[in-house]
Amino acid sequence: MKIHVINGPNLNILGKREPEIYGSRSFKDYFTELQFEFKSAELSYFQSNIEGEIISELQEADDNVDGIILNAAAFTHTSIAIADTIKAIETPVVEVHISNPQAREKFRKKSFISPVVLGTISGFGLRSYNLAVKSFLD
Repeated sequence: MKIHVINGPNLNILGKREPEIYGSRSFKDYFTELQFEFKSAELSYFQSNIEGEIISELQEADDNVDGIILNAAAFTHTSIAIADTIKAIETPVVEVHISNPQAREKFRKKSFISPVVLGTISGFGLRSYNLAVKSFLD
């Protein structure tokens, strides 16, 4: 099974950015561990701080992978364009968040992504990605 992870803004600086919320590990290091844990899956990874690049990546992944794990980060709360893209593609998407947006600032409680994805996993730290992979493999 091919699963593509797409991460949005500032997730390239995990380990440096607010470690009390997001932890002290880089996503690059974590992704290597994720690949090791799920050897039966073909995992790929893309990260961008640019909304349009995330949209293009979603479109390119459609029909080329079996599932997409998307952490749109701050674009979760602002991007109708990413939500429209998810609605337009056929590949199932699982939304992931490291923290629990519902337990944070008021502006983080609104997700344009949640209504158009297969499911949402949040609040389990980086293990949220493990749970998302498992959701595709089960």
